[in-house]
Amino acid sequence: MPETHLHSLMDALTRSNASFALYRLPWKEQPTLVLQPEGAPDTYARLQDLNGKTGFVLAPFHADERQPIVLIRPDKVAKGWPEIKKVLAACKGPAKAGTPPNNDAASAKDCRCAYAEAFGRFIAPLRQGTFQKLVLSRSEDTDLPAGFSPTATFINACQRYPRLMISLVHTPVTGTWIGSTPEIILSEEQDCWHTVSLAGTLPVVGEGRTDEWGTKNREEQALVSNYLRDILQRIGTGLKEEGPYTARAGQVMHLKTDFYFHLKQTDCLGDILYQLHPTPAVCGLPKQAAYDFILANEGYARTYYAGIIGWLNPHDGQTALYVNLRCMHLADGKATLYAGGGILPSSVEEAEWEETRHKMETMRRAINSD
Repeated sequence: MPETHLHSLMDALTRSNASFALYRLPWKEQPTLVLQPEGAPDTYARLQDLNGKTGFVLAPFHADERQPIVLIRPDKVAKGWPEIKKVLAACKGPAKAGTPPNNDAASAKDCRCAYAEAFGRFIAPLRQGTFQKLVLSRSEDTDLPAGFSPTATFINACQRYPRLMISLVHTPVTGTWIGSTPEIILSEEQDCWHTVSLAGTLPVVGEGRTDEWGTKNREEQALVSNYLRDILQRIGTGLKEEGPYTARAGQVMHLKTDFYFHLKQTDCLGDILYQLHPTPAVCGLPKQAAYDFILANEGYARTYYAGIIGWLNPHDGQTALYVNLRCMHLADGKATLYAGGGILPSSVEEAEWEETRHKMETMRRAINSD
């Protein structure tokens, strides 16, 4: 636990022109701070532009001029609260930022009726056989409590969710985001690379264990696994699988399969991310057609939700990139929460709505520490 006065120092950065990422990997006790005190973060139009780059990545679901791929340069990197304290104490007071960008139209699409209408647009082509799977997401605004602290919320999420990658990220380009994601898209440890198939969702009940996944959830998980398996067999060697098994992630459980593999070259990680993103876990199948359909029919911009977040370094063996799930954007005294779910021809609209509600509870509980 950091000293209380560090909260105000870190919170001040979220109101500044500095760029930083404070994150804690699953099952780690201490967080890491990546800080770029001055200058605009690097921005890119394509994931392939990340080839050979080092820094903290925040990439949107769909990159455009308004929401580019952002790379926070690692001008200062501190691991653990004692080192973070030293870095913050040495920093000059960062220049105050203007109002961060907000997701316009988010509040207009968070009602129950809007979700039902979107579900109707999604389920029709699924039942006609045009798609195997589509992912329908939504956003919902909630007022932040008096005295809200982004840093305190980050710490609360770390304590509540040891299995998840917890992040607090701010740049003048993206605004401020807090997230608690369970889904690795690409990580490395000791020359072994790792990604996961994470699909199928049930709320946590009792001890959080279930064998009652049902046909819909198992089909959804198999679609994602088959997609990843096909890509990994082409780009890697020595592919090994573990799963599917039940994995808890905050207030829900998922079916999860781990994929481990080796890469001959690591200087083209942007190319690999381009092939993996977006996975069917956040998009659908066929991939490109589903991606285009979501952009045209979901009814709002996901911005950095369901994009990519994490540390990228092709040289140090510690790349840790995740899908930005269970996240929220902070602006104007509100938090915009995001959640989605996989839709199959057999999906029931009420059940899918409830899935998004349970997923949003993960960040609601981090905001409200009681």
